[in-house]
Amino acid sequence: MSSAPPSDAGAAPAFAALSSLLGPDDWSAIALTLRLAATTTVLLLVLATPLAWWLARTRAWWKGPVGAVVALPLVLPPTVLGFYLLVLLGPQGPVGRLMQAWGLGPLPFTFGGLVLASMVYSLPFVVQPLQQAFEAVGNRPLEVAATLRAAPWDRFVSVALPLARPGFLTAGVLGFAHTVGEFGVVLMMGGNIPQQTRVVSIQIYNHVEAMEYAQAHALAGGMLAFSFVVLLWLYGRGAGRRHAG
Repeated sequence: MSSAPPSDAGAAPAFAALSSLLGPDDWSAIALTLRLAATTTVLLLVLATPLAWWLARTRAWWKGPVGAVVALPLVLPPTVLGFYLLVLLGPQGPVGRLMQAWGLGPLPFTFGGLVLASMVYSLPFVVQPLQQAFEAVGNRPLEVAATLRAAPWDRFVSVALPLARPGFLTAGVLGFAHTVGEFGVVLMMGGNIPQQTRVVSIQIYNHVEAMEYAQAHALAGGMLAFSFVVLLWLYGRGAGRRHAG
């Protein structure tokens, strides 16, 4: 007589119980959060790569100020960052007025505004791992490629990028995870609009405010488990590299 494995037997009721707790607004918030995190991570990897390469290679005096600006979201309260983005991009802000003059719609309280705010807020979590990875490449491999008459672009694509691959993986995971956990900056920039700007963190706040603790536990527990898995993977990967070295 066959029976389902204990893990499968326990997982099905747990998933059913979770599904019964979460309503359409919860699943919409989860989908929107994943979409926001994926979009932000892809755009940041594209835009942060040249910036991180420049920070790793330059000796210009303004490397310090640029690095400080990139790192600002690490110490700046998210509400402060979101407030100034709202002022800058709002209808009366300089960027907002410019966009209106070009016939473009306003970014605040839209998905596009969430993406922009998330990119600014998660910028150091992508730039810094990439910068460290590029710095770890060193000059020697690039000099060897130069002696073989490789052009600067070829050296970057064929030498630097493959050697910095672990940094890209770390940057992508950190950027995605950090975007998933945002609250203050997305609340200031996007508000709390169902199916448009309401992400998981805001939905948890809504449940707590309504004293719906069971639903809040379900979403918060998922966020906790996700964060733990990400950190476990990062620390385990770092320990594996140290042992290999």
